[in-house]
Amino acid sequence: MEKVSFNNKNSVFFNALRKRVNEYFQANDIRPTGNYKLYLKTAILLAAAFLLYVVLVFFTPVGWLSIGLSALLGFNLAAIGFNVMHDGAHGSFSQKKWVNELMGYSLNIMGGSVYLWKFKHNFNHHSFTNIDGMDDDIDIKPWMRVSETQEKHWFHRFQHIYWIFLYGWTYLLWIFWQDFQKYFTGKVGDTKFRKMDLKEHAIFWATKLGYVGVFIVLPIYQVGLLDALIGYFIIAFVCGFVSAVVFQLAHVVEQAQFPMPDEQTAKIDTEWAIHQIRTTANFATKSKIVSWFTGGLNFQVEHHLFPKISHVHYPKINELVRETCQQFGITYLEYPTVLSALRSHIVHLKHIGTV
Repeated sequence: MEKVSFNNKNSVFFNALRKRVNEYFQANDIRPTGNYKLYLKTAILLAAAFLLYVVLVFFTPVGWLSIGLSALLGFNLAAIGFNVMHDGAHGSFSQKKWVNELMGYSLNIMGGSVYLWKFKHNFNHHSFTNIDGMDDDIDIKPWMRVSETQEKHWFHRFQHIYWIFLYGWTYLLWIFWQDFQKYFTGKVGDTKFRKMDLKEHAIFWATKLGYVGVFIVLPIYQVGLLDALIGYFIIAFVCGFVSAVVFQLAHVVEQAQFPMPDEQTAKIDTEWAIHQIRTTANFATKSKIVSWFTGGLNFQVEHHLFPKISHVHYPKINELVRETCQQFGITYLEYPTVLSALRSHIVHLKHIGTV
Protein backbone atom coordinates (compact mmCIF):
# COMPACT_ATOMS: atom_id res chain seq x y z
CA MET A 1 0.00 0.00 0.00
CA GLU A 2 1.18 3.53 -0.81
CA LYS A 3 2.17 5.50 2.29
CA VAL A 4 -0.92 7.03 3.87
CA SER A 5 -1.11 10.72 4.80
CA PHE A 6 -3.57 12.80 6.82
CA ASN A 7 -5.25 16.15 6.33
CA ASN A 8 -3.02 18.03 8.78
CA LYS A 9 -3.04 21.36 6.98
CA ASN A 10 -5.20 22.97 9.66
CA SER A 11 -4.75 20.85 12.79
CA VAL A 12 -7.01 23.10 14.84
CA PHE A 13 -8.06 20.42 17.30
CA PHE A 14 -4.61 19.06 18.04
CA ASN A 15 -3.04 22.50 18.27
CA ALA A 16 -5.60 23.50 20.90
CA LEU A 17 -5.14 20.26 22.81
CA ARG A 18 -1.37 20.37 22.70
CA LYS A 19 -1.43 23.96 24.01
CA ARG A 20 -3.51 22.91 27.01
CA VAL A 21 -1.26 19.96 27.78
CA ASN A 22 1.93 22.03 27.52
CA GLU A 23 0.44 24.69 29.78
CA TYR A 24 -0.44 22.05 32.36
CA PHE A 25 3.17 20.82 32.61
CA GLN A 26 4.57 24.34 32.63
CA ALA A 27 2.13 25.67 35.22
CA ASN A 28 2.83 22.77 37.57
CA ASP A 29 6.57 22.70 36.85
CA ILE A 30 6.65 18.95 36.22
CA ARG A 31 8.36 16.87 33.58
CA PRO A 32 6.30 14.80 31.11
CA THR A 33 8.54 11.76 31.67
CA GLY A 34 8.33 9.24 34.50
CA ASN A 35 8.67 10.04 38.18
CA TYR A 36 9.23 8.20 41.47
CA LYS A 37 5.93 6.31 41.04
CA LEU A 38 7.17 4.73 37.82
CA TYR A 39 10.62 4.01 39.23
CA LEU A 40 9.16 2.32 42.32
CA LYS A 41 6.79 0.28 40.18
CA THR A 42 9.69 -0.79 37.97
CA ALA A 43 11.69 -1.97 40.98
CA ILE A 44 8.71 -3.96 42.29
CA LEU A 45 7.97 -5.63 38.94
CA LEU A 46 11.58 -6.54 38.17
CA ALA A 47 12.22 -7.85 41.68
CA ALA A 48 9.02 -9.90 41.59
CA ALA A 49 9.95 -11.45 38.24
CA PHE A 50 13.42 -12.35 39.49
CA LEU A 51 12.08 -13.91 42.70
CA LEU A 52 9.39 -15.89 40.89
CA TYR A 53 11.95 -17.23 38.42
CA VAL A 54 14.39 -18.25 41.16
CA VAL A 55 11.68 -19.99 43.20
CA LEU A 56 10.34 -21.88 40.17
CA VAL A 57 13.70 -22.95 38.76
CA PHE A 58 15.85 -23.51 41.85
CA PHE A 59 13.31 -24.20 44.63
CA THR A 60 10.55 -25.81 42.56
CA PRO A 61 7.41 -26.07 44.73
CA VAL A 62 4.77 -28.80 44.48
CA GLY A 63 2.84 -29.06 41.21
CA TRP A 64 -0.23 -26.95 41.95
CA LEU A 65 1.84 -24.17 43.50
CA SER A 66 4.30 -24.19 40.58
CA ILE A 67 1.39 -23.85 38.15
CA GLY A 68 0.06 -20.86 40.07
CA LEU A 69 3.48 -19.20 40.30
CA SER A 70 4.08 -19.80 36.58
CA ALA A 71 0.80 -18.07 35.77
CA LEU A 72 1.77 -15.23 38.12
CA LEU A 73 5.13 -14.88 36.35
CA GLY A 74 3.25 -14.65 33.04
CA PHE A 75 1.19 -11.75 34.44
CA ASN A 76 4.39 -10.21 35.82
CA LEU A 77 6.15 -10.31 32.44
CA ALA A 78 3.14 -8.74 30.75
CA ALA A 79 3.19 -5.97 33.38
CA ILE A 80 6.90 -5.34 32.74
CA GLY A 81 6.08 -5.00 29.05
CA PHE A 82 3.23 -2.57 29.74
CA ASN A 83 5.05 -0.42 32.26
CA VAL A 84 8.81 -0.64 31.87
CA MET A 85 9.49 -1.59 28.26
CA HIS A 86 6.64 0.43 26.81
CA ASP A 87 7.56 3.74 28.41
CA GLY A 88 11.24 3.11 27.75
CA ALA A 89 10.75 2.30 24.07
CA HIS A 90 8.63 5.43 23.62
CA GLY A 91 11.28 7.57 25.30
CA SER A 92 8.93 8.60 28.11
CA PHE A 93 10.40 6.61 31.01
CA SER A 94 13.16 9.13 31.74
CA GLN A 95 14.72 12.33 30.49
CA LYS A 96 17.93 10.37 29.99
CA LYS A 97 18.19 8.61 26.64
CA TRP A 98 20.35 5.77 27.94
CA VAL A 99 17.80 4.97 30.67
CA ASN A 100 15.00 4.80 28.09
CA GLU A 101 17.11 2.51 25.92
CA LEU A 102 17.94 0.28 28.88
CA MET A 103 14.29 -0.03 29.89
CA GLY A 104 13.32 -0.73 26.28
CA TYR A 105 15.77 -3.62 26.15
CA SER A 106 13.73 -5.35 28.85
CA LEU A 107 11.73 -6.63 25.88
CA ASN A 108 14.82 -8.45 24.62
CA ILE A 109 15.19 -10.12 28.00
CA MET A 110 11.63 -11.40 27.53
CA GLY A 111 12.49 -12.85 24.12
CA GLY A 112 11.47 -10.01 21.81
CA SER A 113 13.38 -7.35 19.90
CA VAL A 114 12.87 -3.75 20.91
CA TYR A 115 14.48 -2.63 17.64
CA LEU A 116 11.79 -4.35 15.58
CA TRP A 117 9.07 -3.46 18.07
CA LYS A 118 9.81 0.25 17.83
CA PHE A 119 9.24 0.25 14.09
CA LYS A 120 6.22 -2.03 14.28
CA HIS A 121 4.57 -0.17 17.14
CA ASN A 122 5.93 3.38 17.35
CA PHE A 123 5.89 3.98 13.60
CA ASN A 124 3.35 1.68 11.95
CA HIS A 125 0.78 1.32 14.70
CA HIS A 126 0.90 4.83 16.16
CA SER A 127 1.01 6.56 12.79
CA PHE A 128 -1.58 4.48 10.95
CA THR A 129 -3.82 3.11 13.68
CA ASN A 130 -6.47 0.61 12.48
CA ILE A 131 -5.64 1.16 8.80
CA ASP A 132 -5.60 -2.25 7.18
CA GLY A 133 -2.36 -2.85 5.32
CA MET A 134 -0.45 -0.25 7.34
CA ASP A 135 -1.11 -1.10 11.00
CA ASP A 136 0.69 -4.40 11.59
CA ASP A 137 -0.98 -4.75 15.00
CA ILE A 138 -4.35 -5.54 13.40
CA ASP A 139 -2.79 -7.93 10.89
CA ILE A 140 -3.71 -11.23 12.54
CA LYS A 141 -4.54 -12.83 9.21
CA PRO A 142 -5.68 -15.39 8.38
CA TRP A 143 -6.73 -16.44 11.88
CA MET A 144 -8.65 -13.30 12.84
CA ARG A 145 -10.69 -10.80 10.86
CA VAL A 146 -11.05 -7.49 12.68
CA SER A 147 -12.28 -5.18 9.93
CA GLU A 148 -14.55 -5.48 6.91
CA THR A 149 -11.65 -4.67 4.57
CA GLN A 150 -9.84 -7.89 5.50
CA GLU A 151 -10.37 -11.17 3.65
CA LYS A 152 -13.09 -13.37 5.12
CA HIS A 153 -12.79 -17.12 5.73
CA TRP A 154 -15.43 -19.60 6.83
CA PHE A 155 -13.81 -20.12 10.26
CA HIS A 156 -14.11 -16.42 11.14
CA ARG A 157 -17.72 -17.04 12.11
CA PHE A 158 -16.29 -18.80 15.18
CA GLN A 159 -13.59 -16.25 16.04
CA HIS A 160 -15.64 -14.83 18.90
CA ILE A 161 -15.20 -18.25 20.51
CA TYR A 162 -11.67 -19.39 19.65
CA TRP A 163 -10.04 -16.02 20.37
CA ILE A 164 -9.44 -17.20 23.95
CA PHE A 165 -7.16 -19.98 22.77
CA LEU A 166 -5.56 -18.00 19.96
CA TYR A 167 -4.56 -14.95 22.03
CA GLY A 168 -2.64 -17.16 24.43
CA TRP A 169 -0.24 -18.25 21.70
CA THR A 170 0.52 -14.78 20.37
CA TYR A 171 3.58 -14.40 22.60
CA LEU A 172 5.20 -17.59 21.29
CA LEU A 173 4.28 -16.70 17.73
CA TRP A 174 5.78 -13.25 18.20
CA ILE A 175 9.18 -14.20 19.60
CA PHE A 176 9.77 -17.45 17.69
CA TRP A 177 8.28 -16.61 14.29
CA GLN A 178 7.25 -13.02 13.62
CA ASP A 179 10.48 -11.45 14.86
CA PHE A 180 12.53 -13.75 12.61
CA GLN A 181 10.20 -13.12 9.68
CA LYS A 182 10.73 -9.37 10.07
CA TYR A 183 14.46 -9.80 10.66
CA PHE A 184 15.10 -11.79 7.47
CA THR A 185 12.68 -9.89 5.19
CA GLY A 186 13.60 -6.44 6.49
CA LYS A 187 9.91 -5.54 6.54
CA VAL A 188 7.10 -4.95 8.99
CA GLY A 189 4.09 -5.90 6.93
CA ASP A 190 4.75 -4.27 3.57
CA THR A 191 6.90 -1.48 5.00
CA LYS A 192 10.69 -1.68 4.99
CA PHE A 193 12.46 -0.63 8.17
CA ARG A 194 15.91 0.88 8.61
CA LYS A 195 18.62 -1.76 8.33
CA MET A 196 20.20 -2.94 11.56
CA ASP A 197 23.81 -2.07 12.24
CA LEU A 198 26.28 -4.65 13.52
CA LYS A 199 25.49 -3.82 17.15
CA GLU A 200 21.76 -4.46 16.68
CA HIS A 201 22.40 -7.72 14.81
CA ALA A 202 24.56 -8.88 17.72
CA ILE A 203 21.97 -7.84 20.30
CA PHE A 204 19.20 -9.59 18.36
CA TRP A 205 20.97 -12.96 18.27
CA ALA A 206 22.57 -12.73 21.70
CA THR A 207 19.30 -11.95 23.45
CA LYS A 208 17.30 -14.52 21.47
CA LEU A 209 19.79 -17.24 22.41
CA GLY A 210 20.04 -15.91 25.95
CA TYR A 211 16.28 -16.03 26.33
CA VAL A 212 16.15 -19.67 25.22
CA GLY A 213 18.95 -20.50 27.63
CA VAL A 214 17.37 -18.77 30.63
CA PHE A 215 13.71 -19.68 30.09
CA ILE A 216 14.00 -23.12 28.48
CA VAL A 217 17.44 -24.77 28.70
CA LEU A 218 18.29 -23.94 32.33
CA PRO A 219 14.81 -24.88 33.65
CA ILE A 220 14.99 -28.20 31.77
CA TYR A 221 18.38 -28.88 33.39
CA GLN A 222 17.07 -27.97 36.84
CA VAL A 223 13.58 -29.53 36.94
CA GLY A 224 13.37 -31.89 33.98
CA LEU A 225 12.00 -31.67 30.46
CA LEU A 226 8.27 -32.14 31.06
CA ASP A 227 7.94 -29.94 34.14
CA ALA A 228 10.03 -27.18 32.55
CA LEU A 229 8.01 -27.17 29.33
CA ILE A 230 4.68 -27.19 31.18
CA GLY A 231 5.80 -24.26 33.31
CA TYR A 232 7.16 -22.36 30.31
CA PHE A 233 4.00 -22.78 28.25
CA ILE A 234 1.87 -21.57 31.16
CA ILE A 235 4.08 -18.47 31.49
CA ALA A 236 4.00 -17.81 27.75
CA PHE A 237 0.26 -18.44 27.40
CA VAL A 238 -0.69 -16.11 30.25
CA CYS A 239 1.70 -13.38 29.11
CA GLY A 240 0.45 -13.61 25.52
CA PHE A 241 -3.22 -13.71 26.49
CA VAL A 242 -3.04 -10.71 28.81
CA SER A 243 -0.96 -8.66 26.37
CA ALA A 244 -3.27 -9.39 23.44
CA VAL A 245 -6.43 -8.61 25.39
CA VAL A 246 -5.14 -5.23 26.59
CA PHE A 247 -4.32 -4.22 23.02
CA GLN A 248 -7.58 -5.51 21.57
CA LEU A 249 -9.73 -3.68 24.10
CA ALA A 250 -8.08 -0.44 22.99
CA HIS A 251 -8.65 -0.75 19.25
CA VAL A 252 -10.85 -3.70 18.29
CA VAL A 253 -14.23 -2.86 19.81
CA GLU A 254 -17.62 -1.91 18.42
CA GLN A 255 -17.35 1.86 18.04
CA ALA A 256 -13.68 1.99 17.02
CA GLN A 257 -13.32 2.88 13.35
CA PHE A 258 -11.20 1.15 10.70
CA PRO A 259 -10.98 3.86 8.03
CA MET A 260 -9.28 3.38 4.69
CA PRO A 261 -7.53 6.13 2.70
CA ASP A 262 -8.76 7.46 -0.61
CA GLU A 263 -7.71 5.00 -3.33
CA GLN A 264 -6.45 7.78 -5.60
CA THR A 265 -4.65 10.03 -3.12
CA ALA A 266 -3.83 7.56 -0.29
CA LYS A 267 -5.06 10.24 2.11
CA ILE A 268 -7.27 10.12 5.20
CA ASP A 269 -9.54 13.15 5.05
CA THR A 270 -9.12 14.19 8.67
CA GLU A 271 -6.29 15.37 10.88
CA TRP A 272 -4.10 12.74 12.48
CA ALA A 273 -5.17 13.46 16.07
CA ILE A 274 -8.87 13.06 15.29
CA HIS A 275 -8.07 9.82 13.48
CA GLN A 276 -6.40 8.55 16.67
CA ILE A 277 -9.49 9.31 18.74
CA ARG A 278 -11.83 7.65 16.25
CA THR A 279 -9.79 4.45 16.17
CA THR A 280 -8.98 4.14 19.87
CA ALA A 281 -10.89 3.40 23.07
CA ASN A 282 -10.19 3.75 26.77
CA PHE A 283 -11.39 1.30 29.41
CA ALA A 284 -11.60 1.15 33.21
CA THR A 285 -9.85 4.48 33.70
CA LYS A 286 -11.36 4.84 37.18
CA SER A 287 -9.69 1.63 38.36
CA LYS A 288 -6.33 2.30 39.97
CA ILE A 289 -5.53 -1.41 39.91
CA VAL A 290 -6.11 -1.71 36.15
CA SER A 291 -4.17 1.51 35.51
CA TRP A 292 -1.26 0.34 37.67
CA PHE A 293 -1.05 -3.09 36.05
CA THR A 294 -1.49 -2.00 32.42
CA GLY A 295 0.92 0.90 32.66
CA GLY A 296 -1.82 3.35 31.74
CA LEU A 297 -2.62 1.50 28.50
CA ASN A 298 -6.26 1.66 29.55
CA PHE A 299 -5.78 5.39 28.82
CA GLN A 300 -5.05 4.43 25.24
CA VAL A 301 -6.48 7.63 23.71
CA GLU A 302 -4.09 9.79 25.70
CA HIS A 303 -1.22 7.46 24.93
CA HIS A 304 -1.84 7.65 21.18
CA LEU A 305 -2.07 11.41 21.23
CA PHE A 306 0.98 11.89 23.46
CA PRO A 307 3.21 8.79 23.31
CA LYS A 308 6.21 10.76 24.60
CA ILE A 309 4.39 11.51 27.87
CA SER A 310 4.76 8.87 30.58
CA HIS A 311 1.64 6.98 31.58
CA VAL A 312 1.87 8.28 35.17
CA HIS A 313 0.44 11.57 33.85
CA TYR A 314 -2.45 10.14 31.84
CA PRO A 315 -5.24 10.64 34.43
CA LYS A 316 -4.73 14.41 34.30
CA ILE A 317 -4.17 14.45 30.53
CA ASN A 318 -7.43 12.53 30.23
CA GLU A 319 -9.32 15.50 31.66
CA LEU A 320 -7.75 17.89 29.14
CA VAL A 321 -8.47 15.59 26.20
CA ARG A 322 -12.11 15.21 27.23
CA GLU A 323 -12.55 18.97 27.57
CA THR A 324 -11.05 19.61 24.15
CA CYS A 325 -13.09 16.85 22.51
CA GLN A 326 -16.26 18.36 23.98
CA GLN A 327 -15.24 21.79 22.73
CA PHE A 328 -14.79 20.51 19.16
CA GLY A 329 -17.72 18.09 19.19
CA ILE A 330 -15.55 14.98 18.84
CA THR A 331 -16.86 11.68 20.20
CA TYR A 332 -14.63 10.25 22.93
CA LEU A 333 -14.84 6.46 23.25
CA GLU A 334 -14.47 4.89 26.68
CA TYR A 335 -15.78 1.76 28.40
CA PRO A 336 -16.30 2.01 32.18
CA THR A 337 -14.93 -1.46 33.03
CA VAL A 338 -12.71 -4.17 31.61
CA LEU A 339 -15.73 -6.48 31.30
CA SER A 340 -17.78 -3.94 29.31
CA ALA A 341 -14.84 -3.42 26.94
CA LEU A 342 -14.32 -7.19 26.65
CA ARG A 343 -17.99 -7.69 25.85
CA SER A 344 -17.75 -5.07 23.12
CA HIS A 345 -14.66 -6.78 21.71
CA ILE A 346 -16.44 -10.14 21.52
CA VAL A 347 -19.53 -8.57 19.91
CA HIS A 348 -17.26 -6.90 17.34
CA LEU A 349 -15.47 -10.18 16.55
CA LYS A 350 -18.79 -11.95 16.08
CA HIS A 351 -20.12 -9.22 13.79
CA ILE A 352 -16.99 -8.97 11.63
CA GLY A 353 -16.82 -12.75 11.41
CA THR A 354 -20.23 -12.94 9.75
CA VAL A 355 -20.66 -9.82 7.59
